[in-house]
Amino acid sequence: GERLIPLEIYCKGDKGPFYETTIEDEGRGGEATVLPFSSYGAMGWAREEYDANTGSSQFFWLLFDSDLTPAGKNVLDGRYPVFGYVVEGADFLRDIKEDDVIVSAEVTKGLEYLVQPKES
Repeated sequence: GERLIPLEIYCKGDKGPFYETTIEDEGRGGEATVLPFSSYGAMGWAREEYDANTGSSQFFWLLFDSDLTPAGKNVLDGRYPVFGYVVEGADFLRDIKEDDVIVSAEVTKGLEYLVQPKES
């Protein structure tokens, strides 16, 4: 079956992330996350709206929308994890269409922060 990945949120000032719950469910709404949805090209992990642990192989890029990311109150932070940002060639995001195929992607910075799952 499909492998589902639990939600992971990391707030600034914490010693580590918390899992399987949103920032609001933790009673911490409005706190800043380490990787926020703050810029065009933020890459987020898609999941079902009402189940925090339904992330799989789908992701999305934030194409900055002032309704979704109003100044001082970002409604995506803490509900969906950010795991990267487009840092070069962001112009291509305007041209992506549904059913386009991504042939390759490369992590250019931060691979040392990847935490492998613990074996059970």
